[in-house]
Amino acid sequence: MPYRDFQHFLDTLAAKGELKRITEPVSPYLEITEVADRVMKAGGPALLFENVVGPSQRLGTPDAKSAVMGHPSIHQSKIYDPNSQISYPMPVAINTMGTRKRMSMALSCGDFEEHAERLRSLIQLPANPPENFAEALKLAPKLLEVLKSTKPKEVKHGVCQEVVMKGDEVDLTKLPVLTCWPEDGGPFVTLPMVFTHDPKTGKRNVGMYRVQIQGKNECGMHWQMHKTGMRHMEDAASTDKENNRLQVAVALGGDPAYMFSAISPLPSGIDEMVLAGFLRKEGVSMVKCKTIDVSVPADCEIVLEGWVDPRERRLEGPFGDHTGYYSLAEDFPVFHVTCVTMREKPVWPATIVGQPPMEDGWMGKAVERIFMPLIQMTVPEIVDMNLPVEACFHNVAFVSIKKKYPGHAFKAMNAIWGLGGLAFTKFVFVFDEDTNVQDFGEVLFRIGANCDPGRDTLHSRGPVDQLDHAAQIEGFGGKVGFDCTHKWPGERGFQRDFPKLITMADDVKRRVDELWPRLGL
Repeated sequence: MPYRDFQHFLDTLAAKGELKRITEPVSPYLEITEVADRVMKAGGPALLFENVVGPSQRLGTPDAKSAVMGHPSIHQSKIYDPNSQISYPMPVAINTMGTRKRMSMALSCGDFEEHAERLRSLIQLPANPPENFAEALKLAPKLLEVLKSTKPKEVKHGVCQEVVMKGDEVDLTKLPVLTCWPEDGGPFVTLPMVFTHDPKTGKRNVGMYRVQIQGKNECGMHWQMHKTGMRHMEDAASTDKENNRLQVAVALGGDPAYMFSAISPLPSGIDEMVLAGFLRKEGVSMVKCKTIDVSVPADCEIVLEGWVDPRERRLEGPFGDHTGYYSLAEDFPVFHVTCVTMREKPVWPATIVGQPPMEDGWMGKAVERIFMPLIQMTVPEIVDMNLPVEACFHNVAFVSIKKKYPGHAFKAMNAIWGLGGLAFTKFVFVFDEDTNVQDFGEVLFRIGANCDPGRDTLHSRGPVDQLDHAAQIEGFGGKVGFDCTHKWPGERGFQRDFPKLITMADDVKRRVDELWPRLGL
């Protein structure tokens, strides 16, 4: 059954012994991060900080340049007043999806692989890959029927609008927004679901882009060059309307399936709320915002309503990012908040990112596993894939394939670089189907045994994560693939045979299996 709301999810975690309530005063300025980081890396419980107390924020736009120049203390003194403490009016929940068990619970299942099997049972894997995702969906009529039955539905009222604050009532500095790391440019909303609509088609997009609090009613909106939110803003700028502002809603909380859907690599034009309905096996109830023509899930904790002017930019950042390094301050759009709505007694959902492993590792791993059947729809030779948490997912891919012909591994590399978010992958290692790509030891064994770097590498260039500081050009860089498969005739470059992997005969293994209980081992 789906969750009624985010607090229902928290109650479920508590009932399963997966939630720790913290009653000691803890500050949203760095302290919650340090506690949560230690707990995440130890595989510990979800945390609910019930007594959030910290320095109050000064008003005005943060001078992020001072932090870039290496003077974080000067920068932070312009944001916080150390002599003025504020007790925040709501608790902060963090690490709610920080283990495989809790990530699975967040998606209302025993293990998130169940959703992959649901998808696999609803699609027909093709003999030949379809040309695009629309063609792929034609191969899955049962899936289309399920998606139609769980599409979003509009309602008139929602708990997210029990309290409404407009105009001068809006003061974002009163929210328990985390400042995560010492050189961050300020407090950041870290689990926001950002709702926008395509100005040309009206189709909805929900992305998860960090939001920096920069005053009572202004924020930095960090949608990157490859993100759909950025496309919507650019399309808004190209319209003939005199007022071409893009309406934006930032929602927090609700069924955690919404948050997962917001980070999922869906093709452009596919509604994330439809995916959320599929995951929770029930359509999402949506309510229209109070001041803009955007609908959000009715069961959210808090909603920020407002707009972005495509012509306006402001310095945003730095931010301690999922790469394990600070992403530097750059100019990004400004989100002007016109209204804040919330529950009467809300909980502030948050996460932190930084040096892995962290909570986002399990969110990413769930994406990898659940979307595997859809990847196999377009690249059917793929048997399995592992995007290691330690490589921040988008940097390295270990892939096993059913090899059918010489050069097949190189075909798979190019296919991966043409698949949505997988296009950002910098290092692709391709193995035979009998390789367990989830086992680091086996992966390293096969790389060392089967790959000749002088023969088995493919160098390419293309888009990379905009946050990749190693790239020569922002958002654009090099890629390399490694063929770690057994080499077929025509691939070897030498006359001698490629040797067989050492394995024991099956009949001997059966006899020893029968003998084993009597060996005393």
